[in-house]
Amino acid sequence: MKVVLASCAALPEGDGDEDALISALRRDGVDVAWQPWGSPVDADLVVLRATWDYTERLDDFLAWCETVPALANPVSVVRWNTDKSYLVELAARGLAVVPTSVVEPGEQPEFPDGEFVVKPAIGAGSRGAGRFTGHAEAQAHFEALGVKALVQPYQSSVDAHGETALVFFAGEYSHSFHKGPMLVQGLSESESGLYVEEKLRGIEPTDAQRSLADRVLDEAASLLSLDRKDFLYARVDVVEGADGEPLLLELELTEPTLGFKYTSEDAASRLSAAIRRTASR
Repeated sequence: MKVVLASCAALPEGDGDEDALISALRRDGVDVAWQPWGSPVDADLVVLRATWDYTERLDDFLAWCETVPALANPVSVVRWNTDKSYLVELAARGLAVVPTSVVEPGEQPEFPDGEFVVKPAIGAGSRGAGRFTGHAEAQAHFEALGVKALVQPYQSSVDAHGETALVFFAGEYSHSFHKGPMLVQGLSESESGLYVEEKLRGIEPTDAQRSLADRVLDEAASLLSLDRKDFLYARVDVVEGADGEPLLLELELTEPTLGFKYTSEDAASRLSAAIRRTASR
């Protein structure tokens, strides 16, 4: 069985988070290798892992995904998930989502009172995201972005509690890790320039966070006419709202960091098993 982990030219072998996964796959008899996206690939399964420059060439990236016969996650999922406007769709289904408005280039944003965030609808690694209180400054940022953007009230709980990322493999919960606040001073970009360096550590989610994450996966699968087991991997990022209840910040189904460094080796084994099941179908 041959499995390719798709990366990008700037990070041809990822950022190191998949080291445990590669070890688990090789232990389980899988021929696994990295390959930057964009060129033809021959494998039983291609798993999107470090394709973090896709935001700069989205049309090319999606066109390449269409050519890959065995892609995880499937191209229909990738096409939907690379545009964060999906948050509005999930909110319309009654899920607890950070309030989100989508603004097209040339439109006039309606900025909320207090602190708020303006970020590209198609983006990764927190690049292009800004935190504002002044409308004039936010307007200038939006115009400088020149792309479809999201406007969201800033959740002040993030400063104290950060985010909780819940990871699922083939629809089943695997593990969680904590992400420190991203829109604060002092954080730097990675050497590749593709993402902002994050402060991560392992964490156990609350029952409420688990419940929300499960509902998010179920609703996303329903929207896409899939079973949640069709998501080889998923990461549900939640924050605490003003009432203390969890809110969905992002659903990562394309190329999320999965936090293998911050959990037990069993997590890599679980994904290895899911990859082998998917590749053998």
